[in-house]
Amino acid sequence: MHYCPGCEHGLLTRLVAATLDAMELRTRAVMVDSVGCSVLAYRYLNIDHIQAPHGRAPAVMTGLKRYRPDLLVFTVQGDGDALAIGLSELLQTANRGEAVTVFVVNNATYGMTGGQMAPTTLLGQVTTTTPKGRDVRETGRPLDGAKLLAVIEGAAYVRRASLVPRPRVGKDAPSFRREDLEDARRAVENAFKVQLRGGFAYVEFLSTCWVNWRMSIQEAKRFASTEMVRQFPLGVYRDVFGVEQM
Repeated sequence: MHYCPGCEHGLLTRLVAATLDAMELRTRAVMVDSVGCSVLAYRYLNIDHIQAPHGRAPAVMTGLKRYRPDLLVFTVQGDGDALAIGLSELLQTANRGEAVTVFVVNNATYGMTGGQMAPTTLLGQVTTTTPKGRDVRETGRPLDGAKLLAVIEGAAYVRRASLVPRPRVGKDAPSFRREDLEDARRAVENAFKVQLRGGFAYVEFLSTCWVNWRMSIQEAKRFASTEMVRQFPLGVYRDVFGVEQM
């Protein structure tokens, strides 16, 4: 694959593909490709794709969905793409209640462009632009996209899940909790259900970037399962249609 070994972008691509098939939506689906590691999904998802400029996927989706409301329109963005470069487009699309779906992969860095600090970079975290660690006095605090969108009335579904399975505790060989990925799959499914009901859906997935974090794959997964979860709690932040109870 074109993703780095151990990268959760591949897991999300697989979950999206499986959900589209299970819901029989593949022939109606269009992915608006953003700029970043997520763009590589076009090599693996056998659906229609449109390339958007950096950060502008929500605006492109708006135009497409208004012209063809019968389509299932979604994007996968990175945290920097969605919450820095494209934050205005994201907020305005949610505020208008556009019937589109936004998946955001939060790995706390700009993964494809060199490991720079992103809006979600944790305090003290080392990046190529914060070599001594992120300092709140210079760059502020990590931006929580789910909390930000949860107060917008036009947003119908706001959720945070994790693509990083937590290790099971035991004496056997290392294994990981399948339940975490099942939870992420349900989040994908529910986000599509919300769009089919005419609502805006945002799901953020915690992920790793061991290459830019300068960690081993296992160290990165432990970091995401502990430090990132503390900063970005998992759960449902807004569910207007009650899809979580269906």
